[in-house]
Amino acid sequence: MRFPKTFSAIVLLVGLTQAAGAQTCTPKVPASSLIETPKWQMSINPTLPPQQFVDDKGELQGLNVELAREIAKRICVEPVFLRMDFPPMIPALRSGRFDAINTGLFWTEERSKMLYLVPYAQQAISIYTDPSSSLKLEKFEDLAGRVVGVESATYTERKAREFNTAMEAKGLKAIELRTFTTVTATSAALRAGQLEAALNINETANSLEQKGIAKIWVRDIAGTDITFAFRDKLLAQAVADAMTAIRADGTYDKLFDKFGMTKLKATTFAIRGDGPTN
Repeated sequence: MRFPKTFSAIVLLVGLTQAAGAQTCTPKVPASSLIETPKWQMSINPTLPPQQFVDDKGELQGLNVELAREIAKRICVEPVFLRMDFPPMIPALRSGRFDAINTGLFWTEERSKMLYLVPYAQQAISIYTDPSSSLKLEKFEDLAGRVVGVESATYTERKAREFNTAMEAKGLKAIELRTFTTVTATSAALRAGQLEAALNINETANSLEQKGIAKIWVRDIAGTDITFAFRDKLLAQAVADAMTAIRADGTYDKLFDKFGMTKLKATTFAIRGDGPTN
């Protein structure tokens, strides 16, 4: 089939226009801030709905995924998600295997001295059981002497151990904490009767309860900021600036409302803490 010359000229013009448009988007961070320009490579643990999860088609979904894609668009880089379990993420980031951690890393003073942390949401911890359990819980101390599941190397585990130590100091029985690499594994152990209760962030616990596989007894324990984490300060600042713009134009509110996550009250975003000293 032969096309008129005018049609061919139009197709060529459109192609050239698109190519020129693509070239006008220059990354807002220097090449030295990224492992592989113009890619923004970030680790993600897609086992925590509604923050990050995999749908029935095997595609990444969730607030963290959509928020990162929006940020990437604003700073003119290509978002690349590297799926992995949480425990090795911090040492892997510090050793330069990727550019950022995008998995809702809880802010702590210690972490703020190892990495550049940009808070973007609020989270806290919930206590839940299997829906068929006869156990009733009103406070964290009600877990004394119980077998409780928690994801390893997380803020939730750290706070649970701190609370456990304080309970023992009061003369209460210690909690037997059993650690798992994913919420799926924790839920399986709970259903199998290997655990009496479990701990996770509010939003994940809410998702489990909505699916009918958990009953939440206590919410909003030890609330704190959750963050994106970076090895490079300029990249962290560029993301913070993009977040401020996303908040200003209403995109932030739309995404958080869509996924039922807890927003930060701040209208501007910034690195919290001094970051690495060496």
